[in-house]
Amino acid sequence: MFFARILLSCLFLLSGLSNAVPAGQTGGVYLHPFYVSVSQVHENEKEKALEITCKIFTDDFEKILRKNYNSRVDLLDSAEKVSMGKLINNYIKAHFSISVDGKDCYLRFIGFEQDEEAVDCYFQVSGIAVDKTVAIVNNILFDYRPEQVNIVHVTAKGVRKSIQLINPDSKASFDFP
Repeated sequence: MFFARILLSCLFLLSGLSNAVPAGQTGGVYLHPFYVSVSQVHENEKEKALEITCKIFTDDFEKILRKNYNSRVDLLDSAEKVSMGKLINNYIKAHFSISVDGKDCYLRFIGFEQDEEAVDCYFQVSGIAVDKTVAIVNNILFDYRPEQVNIVHVTAKGVRKSIQLINPDSKASFDFP
């Protein structure tokens, strides 16, 4: 968990360097922004629930929400928290889904908060326990950038598994024997 947070922080930091000197000009190295989101699914065995967090760069997320919903979007404006929550809920549910042991799960939106240069979006699936398989469809921001990458971590039965989904590949399945 600690290593993943450090890696993600580095990626978020590097993404801010998109104004670096272009290649070919002296004194600089060409750096391009990263387009990445990180989703974590954690089985809470005691509560028989899945706890989901989707971490998405704020600027990219705002741009795709504006484009898809043709409305004013400011995820940092506390006065707009309720209306922004509705947009986030709609977008994530359209681009992220989970099934457990072949049964589709209903994502209940908990809320969202700013976390440095990203937005953490929280969801929960209640009344579920993982027997064998967790299947994920995650195409968050695939409609924004063709170079989008989504990292997915799933923890069930005390075991953590991860995958990197590179646009257009959006499906992953995790077995927990």
